[in-house]
Amino acid sequence: MENRKNSSVLPLSDEKNRSGVTFSLGNTPPRLTRAFLEGLYGEWNRPEFIHPDPLEFVLRFSDPADQEVAGLVASSLAFGQVGHILKALGGVFRTLPAPASDIEKMSRTELVECLRSFRHRWVSGEELGDLLYGVRRIRGDYGSLENFFRSGIRGGCRDVIRPLGPFVDGLKKASERGCPGLLPCPDKGSACKRLMLYMRWMVRKDAVDPGPWTGISPAMLIVPLDTHMFRIGRHFGLTDRGAPDMKSALEITRFFRDLLPEDPVRYDFSLTRPGIRKEPLTPVKPGAKPSTEGSFC
Repeated sequence: MENRKNSSVLPLSDEKNRSGVTFSLGNTPPRLTRAFLEGLYGEWNRPEFIHPDPLEFVLRFSDPADQEVAGLVASSLAFGQVGHILKALGGVFRTLPAPASDIEKMSRTELVECLRSFRHRWVSGEELGDLLYGVRRIRGDYGSLENFFRSGIRGGCRDVIRPLGPFVDGLKKASERGCPGLLPCPDKGSACKRLMLYMRWMVRKDAVDPGPWTGISPAMLIVPLDTHMFRIGRHFGLTDRGAPDMKSALEITRFFRDLLPEDPVRYDFSLTRPGIRKEPLTPVKPGAKPSTEGSFC
């Protein structure tokens, strides 16, 4: 396959190659044109295809306050097998059915105690309680997590990377214990997939993303680089890097920003959903039953 990175038209030479990305479009090889991506968006970017996804737990709430708190919890725990993620989140939100108001009523000790039995892989209930205590303090000082994030935006910020630094640092400081298993450091070169996923959920608003944060432009978003998007990026020559790090995420985002400067993450859900559901990257029939397999890595 010819590698034409950052080209607006990228061909696929076969139905399946070593990237693991599968296509079923008959004799017509897909190309990442705006028209193809819009067609994919129209078919896949729909509420019936959200499951299985941590986003389900954000969409349970209509209040922006609950959405931003639930979104941070759901995105922070979005690693591992999706069934385990959904089970873990179900337990959290049974304990905290109105997360924004619930955490305002609890001390740090009470938060940790009510989550004592929680565990998702290496994340303990104590660490999750610490994070929520930090969220409570930040929201008390700034009124919302959105206001706190916006306080870190300075002139010349083209994307969310720079303001994410003080956002994470502030949450770590407010939690008093750092929450290392939940809050990655944007300045260490990681793609910070979970943070970028949180940003997508909060900033974009369409049939899938709730978009409770109205003061931040979607143009600032970076692709949440999970294994599915990394394979797609490698497959189409959007990046030739060997690791799904921040440089890879920026290279892939640059391609989509060239196509759609005002919303470079518009196609994230519709491009990655087929891989998560173990289906070909091709339009599907309405009403198809979703799979509960797959993982968020």
